Amino acid sequence: MESEKEVTCKNQLPENTLQEIEVTYRNKVKATERAKVITSSDAALVLRSIWTDNMDFCESFYLLCLNRSNKVLGYIKHSQGGLVGTVVDIRQLFSVALKTNCASIIVSHNHPSANRKPSDQDIQLTKKIKEAGKLLDIPLLDHIILTAESFYSFADEGTL
Repeated sequence: MESEKEVTCKNQLPENTLQEIEVTYRNKVKATERAKVITSSDAALVLRSIWTDNMDFCESFYLLCLNRSNKVLGYIKHSQGGLVGTVVDIRQLFSVALKTNCASIIVSHNHPSANRKPSDQDIQLTKKIKEAGKLLDIPLLDHIILTAESFYSFADEGTL
């Protein structure tokens, strides 16, 4: 009969078959130089400064991560879609929020149609993100819908 140690050795995985997971976030901006978000207008201004796509061309979805002082720790372009929508994976969204160790988040997407009004899908997504944030203790402060000329704030409109 084989000993337990021998069985364990026989069942080991070959070398280099497991991937090490590396989680990193590097803060390269001094705290005094970070943008501070107090109002929805502040958030819209920050988002417009980082938006890399033509707002009239296709929908994109961005995430802003904030610290306890509502200063922006960083952002990520989460997804880019077509003319009428983009896919948002809430698990991936919060994986970034957790990596940055942020205190709260603001999400944003654009409407190429220039219609500021949120769709039913926008409202449902916002509710899901808000609920996930509650569970993880990372509150959703706002969802901003940008158009080329204006914006809609779920927080300002009382729909958050």
